[in-house]
Parts: sequence; structure tokens; C-alpha cells
Amino acid sequence: MEVITGGDFKRMVSGAYSEFLLEYEEINELSAAYGTHTLRTMGAAIMPLKNTSDAGIGGLARRVATAAIFGARGNSGVVLAQLFRGIAAGLAGKYDATSSEFGKAFQYGILYAQRVLPSDREVSFIRTAKSVAKGAYHAVRAEKPISEILEAALNAAERSKDENGDDAGAMIVCCFLRGCLRGLDGNFVSPAVTLSLGHVPKPTVDEVKPYCVRLKIKNPKASLPELKRQMHDLSSFSIVERSSGVIEVHLHTNCVGQVIDQVLGWGSLKDVKIINMSESHVLASDALMKVAALAVAADRNEAKRLQEAGASVIVTGSAMSSPSVGELVGAAHSDLATSYVMYSSSPSYHLVFKQAQRLLGNRVELMLCETFDEVIEALKKFSSNSTASVGSIKS
Repeated sequence: MEVITGGDFKRMVSGAYSEFLLEYEEINELSAAYGTHTLRTMGAAIMPLKNTSDAGIGGLARRVATAAIFGARGNSGVVLAQLFRGIAAGLAGKYDATSSEFGKAFQYGILYAQRVLPSDREVSFIRTAKSVAKGAYHAVRAEKPISEILEAALNAAERSKDENGDDAGAMIVCCFLRGCLRGLDGNFVSPAVTLSLGHVPKPTVDEVKPYCVRLKIKNPKASLPELKRQMHDLSSFSIVERSSGVIEVHLHTNCVGQVIDQVLGWGSLKDVKIINMSESHVLASDALMKVAALAVAADRNEAKRLQEAGASVIVTGSAMSSPSVGELVGAAHSDLATSYVMYSSSPSYHLVFKQAQRLLGNRVELMLCETFDEVIEALKKFSSNSTASVGSIKS
């Protein structure tokens, strides 16, 4: 019986990323920004594989899923992240997996991806995914080698695409499966070669910092500027302040162990709290404001207009360059407000905002607008004296 190892999984994910590097511009031609958003989500997903010592397929799949969920950009990126989340759920606790187990985990991933898409219409991804699940079913049941399962799935996806015409969603499914198959065989273009061309987004830009770390250092033996510098180097967001004889640290990082190692030398630790922000959790309640408005701006001019209209938190992004789920969640963890109203100005990242709300819970209210001007009008109804769930934004 064939065994799929962590090394096999690494090659499949790397192959999928390589395939998107080659095809993302063609996907963009079918639907603006879908290819770029998928590629950048894929870039975030592969970054944890760079230096990890974890050899188990279950642990690697979970790391990839965490990074993909937090680094997801655009509607297409959220769907891809959910595919990884389902695969990780199917491989949880496994060091190796049989081809049948991996095939079932892959079908599990398709189900997760379908859940985040609208159920009121047959979008192309759902149609193609259903064809994939049906096409690979017999190969999985017969415990065929994983290469044959992927071939059956890819053939089904290609048939569905041919029958229904080229579409971004269908092409993303085909591209992912083809990349996994080529990666498994080792027959793919090295991402390093493609990246050297210089015209594609670098995955290091999309490396996620999904862990929120809060702690206090008693009797600190370090200078505050030095500690700030070290914490800044390990995080995407950091606050280091002296208060009542202790130093309080709040940061977002992907290397919790390094953070703890660093601060252990500065004094005694207490009140250490670690939150995986890529999983559903509750926001910290110690904040300056009751409720704050968060919106997305493409440039300084838009940011100024949003602030004048009442937005307190500005995240960078546009329809062609969606903010990531992690950027929205990280902004909400800045200790500014107890709850947030998040304003989306483009349909191309509505799923990103919905995913952020799933992670942050009922302290977040969404206003899914279609245009920037609609956001400006909606902000005029915002009240900072209410709460996110029962504020005047509903009027």
C-alpha cells in the first residue's frame, strides 16, 4: 500500500505554487485579480515550509492551512485557503497517509471550499469541484496510487471546464490539481527560477504572523529601546511599553518560541497569553474605544477621505490588490477598540471580510459595499458611541 509522506506533501504544494506562477496572468484575463489573489494566497501558504523541521504530513498540512487562511486575499484566495483547511482536517494527527486517506482528505477540502461560496447559484468552482469529487471517487475507493487519484481528479476537472467553457474558478481548480500532480512527480518548474524573472509577487511579502502574544516582564533588566528593536524584528505589529514597574509586550509573530527566548533574558515573565488568530477567538476587551470603523484605502487620498468620514482604522488594499484576512484581523487586535465595524468597498474581497468576521466573532459587524463612494455614505451613519452589533449603521 502506497504511503504519502510529508516530503510528498511539500512537493505537491510547491508544484501547485509553481503552476500558479505560470498561469496566474491567464486567470486574471478571465476574471480581474483572481489569479493574483490566488497566487499571493498560495505564496503565504508555502512560506511555513521554508524552515520547518516538522516531517509529519498532518503537521505540515496544518501549518500550510493556517498560513493560507490568514494570508488569503480576494474571494479566490479564501476559497483556496478553505481547500487547504479541509485537507488539513482530513490529515490531522497523521505522520504518513495512505493514498486513500489522502484522497479522502482532498475531497474533504473540496467540501470546506464549497461552504464559503454562495449556495444560491452554481458558481464555476462548485460545479468543477463536484466533478472532481465524482471523478476521483472510484480511484479513492479502489485505493489507487495518489498519482492516479490526482490524474482522475484533473481529468474530471478538465472535462467540466471544456463542457462549461473557460472560467476563472474552473481554471483555478485545474491549475491546483495539475500543480500537485507535477509536484508529486518532481516534474515542475522551480519557483526560484520563475521568481528570478522579477515580475511576479514575492512570497516573502505575504508571510503571515498569525500568533498574538501578550506578556509582562517583571523587574526588567533591558532598556526599552533595545527591547522594542528586538520585538519589531520578530513581528508585523508590536507595542512595548513600561507600566508600573513592568514592561508590557503585545505583538503579532510567526515565531513564538524566538519571542519567548528573547524576553526570558530580560526578566521574569508573567501573564503570558498566546492566541492563534487564524482560528476563531475572542478579541481582547482592554481597548481605548467602544467601537471603531475600519475601511480599506487604495492610496493616501482615499485614506484621507475615509478618516474625514469617520474611519479610525485604515487598511491598504484595492480591488486588484485585496487586503488579506490577516491584515484585517491584525488591525482589530491593535487594542484600539472593543468592537469593529468593517467596511468593504469591493465585491472582490467580500469573502475576505466574512472570513475575518468568522475568526473575530460577534464583536465585528460587516458593511459589504460595492464601491468606495458607498463606503463614504455608510460611514456617515456610523456611531462610535454604540456597539458593532446594534449601532446606528443598520439604519
